[in-house]
Amino acid sequence: MGNQIHKLSIEVAKKAEIFSKNTHYSSWLRHLLWTLLCEVAGRRAPEIIPVLSDKNIFEESNDELRQNFLHATNIWFHLLRIAEENILVRARRKIESDGGQGAVKGTFASTFLRLKEHNIDLGKIPNNVFKTQISPTITAHPTEGKRETILDIHRRIYRAIVDLESNRWTPFEREKHIENLRNEIDMLWLTGELRFERPTPAEEINWANRFFKNAIFQAQIDIDEKFRRALVGIKSPEDKIFPSIMFHSWVGGDRDGHTKVTAVITNQAIEANKKNAIEALRDKLNSAIKNISISAYCYPFDQNTLVSLSSIVMKSGKLQDISKRNQGEVFRKSLTAIDFRLEAIINPENGATPYASCEEFRKDLDLVDNVLSLAAREISNQYIRPIQALHSSCGFRTMSLDIRQNSDVTTGAISNIWSFLGFDPIEYGTKEWSDRIYDELKNSQEIKPNIGDLKETTVELLDLFDVIKDAKASVDPKCLGSFILSMTRSNDDLLGVMLIARYAGLASGPLGSDIIDLNLVPLFETIDDLRNAPNILKIYCSVPIIRRSMKEFNSVQEVMLGYSDSNKDGGFICSTWEVNKAQKNIVSIMNEIDTKVSFFHGRGGSVSRGGAPTGRAIAAQPAGSIGNCFRITEQGEVVSSKFANKGTATRQLELLASSVLFHQIYSNNEPELLATPDYDEALEALSGVSQAHYRNLLETEGFINYFEQASPVKELAKLNIGSRPQTRFGASSLDDLRAIPWVFAWSQNRHLITGWYGFGSALKSFRSYRGEAGDNILKSMFRESRIFRLIVDEVEKSIYLTDLEIAKKYSNLVEDKVVRQKIFKKIEDEYRSSVNMLLWLCKDKSIAKRFPILQSQIKRKDPLLQQSHTLQVSLLKEHRKLDNNENISPCLLQSMNCIATGLGWTG
Repeated sequence: MGNQIHKLSIEVAKKAEIFSKNTHYSSWLRHLLWTLLCEVAGRRAPEIIPVLSDKNIFEESNDELRQNFLHATNIWFHLLRIAEENILVRARRKIESDGGQGAVKGTFASTFLRLKEHNIDLGKIPNNVFKTQISPTITAHPTEGKRETILDIHRRIYRAIVDLESNRWTPFEREKHIENLRNEIDMLWLTGELRFERPTPAEEINWANRFFKNAIFQAQIDIDEKFRRALVGIKSPEDKIFPSIMFHSWVGGDRDGHTKVTAVITNQAIEANKKNAIEALRDKLNSAIKNISISAYCYPFDQNTLVSLSSIVMKSGKLQDISKRNQGEVFRKSLTAIDFRLEAIINPENGATPYASCEEFRKDLDLVDNVLSLAAREISNQYIRPIQALHSSCGFRTMSLDIRQNSDVTTGAISNIWSFLGFDPIEYGTKEWSDRIYDELKNSQEIKPNIGDLKETTVELLDLFDVIKDAKASVDPKCLGSFILSMTRSNDDLLGVMLIARYAGLASGPLGSDIIDLNLVPLFETIDDLRNAPNILKIYCSVPIIRRSMKEFNSVQEVMLGYSDSNKDGGFICSTWEVNKAQKNIVSIMNEIDTKVSFFHGRGGSVSRGGAPTGRAIAAQPAGSIGNCFRITEQGEVVSSKFANKGTATRQLELLASSVLFHQIYSNNEPELLATPDYDEALEALSGVSQAHYRNLLETEGFINYFEQASPVKELAKLNIGSRPQTRFGASSLDDLRAIPWVFAWSQNRHLITGWYGFGSALKSFRSYRGEAGDNILKSMFRESRIFRLIVDEVEKSIYLTDLEIAKKYSNLVEDKVVRQKIFKKIEDEYRSSVNMLLWLCKDKSIAKRFPILQSQIKRKDPLLQQSHTLQVSLLKEHRKLDNNENISPCLLQSMNCIATGLGWTG
């Protein structure tokens, strides 16, 4: 095997031209990676080579053989993903080389060209539209199965592949690069992938910040450069328009059912995020200090200019130190003073005067930029603008930390506080409860209970509000984002949080004109909650103190929409339509009360949790639903797939920002997004039927037993892929089960009902009742309704990934024969019906013919996926026969990792 790699590297070295062509590169790269993996496996576990090569399903019960097979398969799936990422980047670069930035879909340049084609005069678009805030929100939900060490090796493998692309290497150098790549794969083999302990919240905070250090900070700078160049000829350079991509995070702030996230952890997250941002800014500043050597002796600066720059040094508190350096080099002196003051924010011992605010830092930097631009605009664009762009995006915070808590917790805290205040007990949900909320919100003052006066959970919540107060008074108040209230079911839930904020001292001003400084965001998650949301918001936003507070602080009500739990509640078709409908209804009712609204989309990685291609998902949002802010969650393995490498991170952020801009500017003119009563009525009917069939399945007798026995959902808890428990309150029920393990389980057993169940019955019923007219409207919607087309496309992908032969093997794990046969038959029948409806609607002879890339990706993995599923079923049987099965075998855990990697998501 050693000679094989040597021969391969020599062969490649002689054919370096392959790297300038995409035609054969992709197959060559996959072949290279497979060869290197086989060499490593042949050295480390030679007994698995026949299994990998022949792709025959084996029935061996040798744990070492099974674990090595799964380990090799998992590595191969990761290598394929890394290769695909590299291949896509090369393809886009080739398109750009041939046709310029405007030829690459999803770039700012191509978006502006599209708008011009639609006769939009971009020069007349107000600057604030180009400044629409776009906020990807990183969460540490337990869907990232890879350890941080593994992610680092993946990054190195990606870089090694990029290094190989160059045509400049000699045969010897190219062979050395291939050896380095093989060594990284060997390192991956020798590094344990499984976690034996759950990551702590503190470790997850570091995990999130590392994506910025490794890729996102530079991607934000690169995005600004692309944006600036795309605006040439549209806006004046003096306008200084930066793309407003400002990350948020839940890492260290999400305490919904997660008791390990305390006020102390939240404060640690804020401090870690601050330190990360300042270190990144200082890194860019030091590069500017090193390279901008312009001397006052070589360029005729006027006296006023020199005085203005010296004022930066004078304010730094380090005048004596700086005056001794770099005589005549005014920019170095000014930038050094700025650097000292930045450092002082996180290291007061350096003796400089720390910046008191982001605004103060920005003014100093703008002054340097303005003066340097007079002498050399291009040099300022190269060295100062990147710092401005980075600060515009991340301030002194890296990302704004959101707080999330469950409404049950906040309601319990209110009840406890009222007991402490001596109020008579009253029941939540009654008129008396609502009346007291209103009265207290108008008249109450800050409370200062002693330790022991309140329950521990209430004290913890009040401690959290102390952290919130401190954050709002910090050098960057934006270090704190929104307070997300999960499971918002009523106006009382929202007002209750504002009342707690008042008790905690966040209110200011005299009674009757007072305000509360808290950006409270309701999260509507179930189907009923989505339907009730417009009325809840209308009542809430009409409360005087809420209106005053909104006017004072942001004048926009943010609303979060839950894709995951609504899917678990009503199925994919119903959930997708209800989220879409909720947006339209909320926008309409907020217009009635003259209140602006923005939406926060709680999407996951899989289709079942709202995952869809970024551009198409945004394009399908209702017309006019994107205001001056667009937020979306980036969860678990999605974070590493999008933001592990700079090139991919840049592409993903540009695609997100340009899609939002296009939608905001043009959506009201797009026929596919405008309200069509016939289509809306049809979607309502389809949604209702699909929900009824989905609920019928979930409410079938024995369904929970089927779910638990025909999937590894109980075993998932031992996988240690996140700090958060998989149930909110520890109950063993579908209602308490989080959406992520729900989706994970149905993916692992290849039923994937969360992505398609109910679709076939809905279309079949619609056609049956409406005849030819029904057929015509479905065909018309498929052509003209963007939301229906998105539903159909994502259902078809889910159906393609469903494998009934594999699903049958998992179904056979169910002990009750009657339950097993009854439920599997329902799933099988609905699958057949959905396939038939898809083929009829799409006029295709096979599923996913419209998605050749998906087909090729799955076909490449399918033989090894089949083996992995078969092994997992055997491992589940063995595990469940054990008298004491609390401990899960590494093989079984590895099989879960392996299948999740092969499919591309965990939950």
